[in-house]
Amino acid sequence: MTRVLVTGVRGKTGVPLAQALMARPGVDVLGGSSDPRTVTLEGVQPTALSWDNESTWATATGGVDAVYVVRPDRADAPELIDALLTGLAAETRVVLLSERNADSLGPHSWAARTEQVVRSSGRPWTILRPSWFMQVLTDERFYLGPVVEEGELAFSSGGASVAWIDARDIAAVAERALLDDGHEGQVYELTGPESLTLPKVADQLSAAVGRRVTLRETTIAETLEGLSGFERDLTMWTFERVHAGDFAPVTDTVEHVTGRPAQSLESFLTDSAAQLKRG
Repeated sequence: MTRVLVTGVRGKTGVPLAQALMARPGVDVLGGSSDPRTVTLEGVQPTALSWDNESTWATATGGVDAVYVVRPDRADAPELIDALLTGLAAETRVVLLSERNADSLGPHSWAARTEQVVRSSGRPWTILRPSWFMQVLTDERFYLGPVVEEGELAFSSGGASVAWIDARDIAAVAERALLDDGHEGQVYELTGPESLTLPKVADQLSAAVGRRVTLRETTIAETLEGLSGFERDLTMWTFERVHAGDFAPVTDTVEHVTGRPAQSLESFLTDSAAQLKRG
């Protein structure tokens, strides 16, 4: 039996990843959460794992063969992940969910340091660098929802395109990196099959739901309103990279790793039309 710990198991990639892992024979999935009572995925073992409580780490990671690490978006993420990995067996595979072009601010930036602790951990590792998740357009818990109810897509792009990716495609790559050989030491830049301007995204949203969704191009300053501290710094850095075109290039990595093409935003929105209309 292969034991895999999925941190952030209730998140955008955690849910489809846990489901994909459960579909593989001989895999035992531990769902890490600060409140394991909220882990209700069938077949997944609820597991206490809180970044704020180091005493939960040893039990959560004990005896696991692979760990999916969803990077916590907080200033001490490099130190937290470093400490977590130190407690793993030397042969434990580590797959880190990072983000597109994470080293754009240089080797001493927060995101680059987070990746570096994984690279230097002494464990076999794979780093995933996905573009912007399609799910933020359909799930009201996240930044852009609910766009259909408001009839407006508010986004600060600076006119740049974004190569959106379905979180389920990220999960499919993660599943293979966690269970299959040949992914050690790889940094995977993950995108969907095309790069779209935000007016085009608004058009595709409109077509999917049958009502007009208009783009309201915002400034980075507007996006930062109400934010402070590390959250403000991280948001500013992210949107500066959007404006610089860092999220625009398209890769075929999903197809290379999984053997099937990544889902397009148009097909994702068509499949999600009923959910969007309910919103």
